[in-house]
Amino acid sequence: MSMIADLLRQVQKEEISTEEAEERIRNFYYQDLGFVKPDHSRSLRSGFGEVIYCEGKRPEHLTQIFAHFAENERNVLGTRAWEDQYEQVLASVPDVTYDPVSRMLRLIRSTPAAVGCIAVCTGGTSDIPVAEEAAQTAEFFGSKVERFYDVGVAGIHRLLINAERIRQANCIVAIAGMEGALPGVIAGLADKPVIAVPTSVGYGAHFNGLAPLLTMLNSCAEGIAVVNIDNGFGAGYMATQINRLAVSGTTHFSE
Repeated sequence: MSMIADLLRQVQKEEISTEEAEERIRNFYYQDLGFVKPDHSRSLRSGFGEVIYCEGKRPEHLTQIFAHFAENERNVLGTRAWEDQYEQVLASVPDVTYDPVSRMLRLIRSTPAAVGCIAVCTGGTSDIPVAEEAAQTAEFFGSKVERFYDVGVAGIHRLLINAERIRQANCIVAIAGMEGALPGVIAGLADKPVIAVPTSVGYGAHFNGLAPLLTMLNSCAEGIAVVNIDNGFGAGYMATQINRLAVSGTTHFSE
């Protein structure tokens, strides 16, 4: 909290008024824009800056949010964005980028060094959009990511050939639809935490991801944590927390 200490010293020296210091501290924590309250101190509390869930937001609201973070020289990540939202934001924030596969918006003001290693694995290519959401979330927050796509149990030799490289990661994100067997198989081969992500990829009795979700929750392999259906963002976030601990204990990396 060096910023607050600096403000207190300025008040003590009568360089600024207490009212001005109070306003700066209030804005440091968050700012009230009416329809939204951007959280400026999140990275100090949790080690991660703001992430904006874009789906359902009006384009003009999303534009104001990204413009606000751009003006304050802060990184910001947007998930589940549509291309028309991106185009409207781009008109006001020209350095925002968009990936149509993961549906992610990114505004980068400072690029963190890529540290450690997270393995992101998919059962098939239909799971890649969710996998890219996980991988790009982890990369945005400073993790090195290795991708192992289309290594599902329907051709298990593809997984076994890559098993040694996957085991070298600090954390493994395993993403699968259909019956969702991949995380359990990987957990039986690796001594690292496995984050399982069920996807809404499959036929009728798959129930839009419910079948793989139940498979993953009931896996007999140890060391598996399960996130919600299609929640690549949640998996990438958790994997980064694990990766940071593996790299440097409890030290938080700056945004």
